[in-house]
Amino acid sequence: MKIEIAEAEGRDLPGITAIYNDAVLRSVATFDTEPRSDEGQRAWLRSHDERHPVIVARAAGEVVGWASLNEFLPKAAYAATVEDSVYVKEGWQRRGIGRLLLARLIEMARERGHHAIVARIADHMTASIALHKALGFVEAGDLREVGRKFDRWIDVTLMELTLAG
Repeated sequence: MKIEIAEAEGRDLPGITAIYNDAVLRSVATFDTEPRSDEGQRAWLRSHDERHPVIVARAAGEVVGWASLNEFLPKAAYAATVEDSVYVKEGWQRRGIGRLLLARLIEMARERGHHAIVARIADHMTASIALHKALGFVEAGDLREVGRKFDRWIDVTLMELTLAG
């Protein structure tokens, strides 16, 4: 099946929200512990701008994954560094969708003049770490027991990609 990668539109929000809320309830891919409301998700999409895009993967018009470039930290000195988010719908994983999304995010970060991309990957999620490594990210360290979800402490692996000027 052909996968289309495109910038997210308002019509994609139900699919984005469903994928995200599934991750909230079933995984440590996000440290959110409560599902997002439709209004909260609309506000999230509006908060992204030209420098911080949201993209989707569609299969036959259905959103099967999404990704975004996000502000890394609010201090001015971090303005050229972004953080990536990549989510693939349950049942669609291990089909190369995450790779398509992350590769496009890297291109978009370069096009927008960003200098570095940071990834925070919880619980030593090997597939996510392997995906980032395959696209040039390197491990920058681990933060031990910095999150708590599902009644347990969670480690976070930091990864980074410095973009060529």
